Amino acid sequence: MNLRSYLLALAAALVVGTWMLSGQIGERADAPSADRDAGAAAPVMDVAVTELEAERVERFLESQGDTVADRDVQLRAETGGQVEAVQVEAGDTVAPGDPIVELAMGDREARRTEAQARVDQAEADFEAARQLSGDGFQSQIAVTEARAALESARARRAAIEEEIDNTRITAPIAGQVESRGVDTGDYLAAGEQVVRIIDVDPLIAIGHVAQQSIRQVETGREVRIELATGDTLTGTVRRIGNAAEAGSRTFRVEVEAANPDGLPAGVSATLRIPLETVRAHFLSPAWLALAASGEVGVKTVDDADQVAFAPVDIVRTERDGVWVTGLPDRVRLITVGQGFVRPGDTVNPVPADASANGG
Repeated sequence: MNLRSYLLALAAALVVGTWMLSGQIGERADAPSADRDAGAAAPVMDVAVTELEAERVERFLESQGDTVADRDVQLRAETGGQVEAVQVEAGDTVAPGDPIVELAMGDREARRTEAQARVDQAEADFEAARQLSGDGFQSQIAVTEARAALESARARRAAIEEEIDNTRITAPIAGQVESRGVDTGDYLAAGEQVVRIIDVDPLIAIGHVAQQSIRQVETGREVRIELATGDTLTGTVRRIGNAAEAGSRTFRVEVEAANPDGLPAGVSATLRIPLETVRAHFLSPAWLALAASGEVGVKTVDDADQVAFAPVDIVRTERDGVWVTGLPDRVRLITVGQGFVRPGDTVNPVPADASANGG
């Protein structure tokens, strides 16, 4: 029961009690009575009212996501061997080409010498076959076989030279050494992980946008990124997915942001994509009301001091309130007592104390 109904019921009870005590219970029900007229008068309730004026605010498309490194490399050995030296520690910053690990040469130098000797021999054999063929003493088939032997020798030499090059493992990208999996004296097999290097500048924020809103997003659009760490970055949309995810019907959106301070990857992020500027009012969530139809709105007071319900759309949320559209530029909003009045009621609007806003 609301306050108005409660007051009416109390007034009626007082009238009946007065009749019983005065012996007038048997009088005609339609007899005039000053007490009954007073009891029938509807009370006018006081409500706190705040006058608000609309402001221009930016409307955002908001998406929850997380951040990833621009590049995340698992550096692996391309040849096997014993680790002879390690030049980095976890946390070190590296540039492309910086040495990471050196493997022992073993017998590789001897194998390269042997491969070079075979190339020298094959070159001599091919040159002799070519000359003999020109003099008519050697068939063309013999020349072709000598050429094939020479190419085979050169391929073996190239293979051992590449293997020797791979004993010196270097950074393929600029970034920071996130972890190191080897130490001096370890034996590395081809394919084993050496270090993990990540590059977080730029930092990539990944969110998902509903299919109803994806046409409002375009590459190059500026995006504000709010990290769970409390930090804020500004980036641009660099990629929009071409296919919606089957379960959620959302599209993947990647935002690239400069990260000179090296903020970490892997943290939660809120992506705010600006769409347009609108006129809106800033309200405390406590001032919002729910209509019987399920619409969210507020209760206002017009020039005749009558209550009206105005539906609103929430266009932006902040920690201490919400921005809404759907109201006139200037509006008298009920901030205290809105739960006890209904649209059409006449009220006594009392200016709200600024210190009591949000009540």
